[in-house]
Amino acid sequence: MSGLLQGKRGLIMGVANERSIAWGIAKAMAGAGAELAFTYQGDAFGSRLKPLAESVGSDFMVDVDVTDDVSLDAAFAQLSKRWPTIDFLVHAIAFSDKSELTGRFLNTSRANFKHSLDISAYSFIEVARRSHVLMVEKGGTLMTLTYQGSNSVVPNYNVMGVAKAALESTMRYLANDLGPDGIRVNAISPGPMKTLAGAAIGGARKTYKHTDMNAPMRANATLEAVGGTAVYLASDAGACTTGEIIHVDGGFHILGMPQAENL
Repeated sequence: MSGLLQGKRGLIMGVANERSIAWGIAKAMAGAGAELAFTYQGDAFGSRLKPLAESVGSDFMVDVDVTDDVSLDAAFAQLSKRWPTIDFLVHAIAFSDKSELTGRFLNTSRANFKHSLDISAYSFIEVARRSHVLMVEKGGTLMTLTYQGSNSVVPNYNVMGVAKAALESTMRYLANDLGPDGIRVNAISPGPMKTLAGAAIGGARKTYKHTDMNAPMRANATLEAVGGTAVYLASDAGACTTGEIIHVDGGFHILGMPQAENL
């Protein structure tokens, strides 16, 4: 991967800590030669992010609330002052009330439904709109993160499954809109991973173990594997890939039922 992203620069949104999928992507991209900027929300996440950003040679971090247009405008204004153009953007942002990521989907509240869809899906449109201005001159790549709970029922994933389904559809419509400007839009779909976000879902440990035991590769995805996929998408090798959901889950998404030894 060395040198694949040499001369390219982009924004990573959604690093919570060193276990974040967004951080796995950031490390891989930095290792491939990319220059990186980061967003975070709030001082607590900012303090966690700072040493990570510094470790990959980045001194650009900006606080942003994706539900606030003023905050988004300010963040992208700062970015455009630093870099007049960018080559890629990673949207790794999702949220739902933890109390509704367990039990029955039937009990989803109206307030949490709206909030989850706003942060997890609609924010990608707002980010794409602002990124478009920085990519339209020479093209670029937008990518987001999804999960198979978007099209199959995963216990306790609940409203996040609906949000990811909306995100995937959003990705396809954006790919069609932005293709004439040379901007590619894709999603990466890892299997269950031991992240801060994943831990919020009820029964996460059982889900992780089940996938590990039954995926064709008999293993869950790694941060390195997801990062490598992101490097490919952002590189010139991904020049003709857009509107895709690339699964990085050891093949688990192809199964109709558990492996014979686990039935």
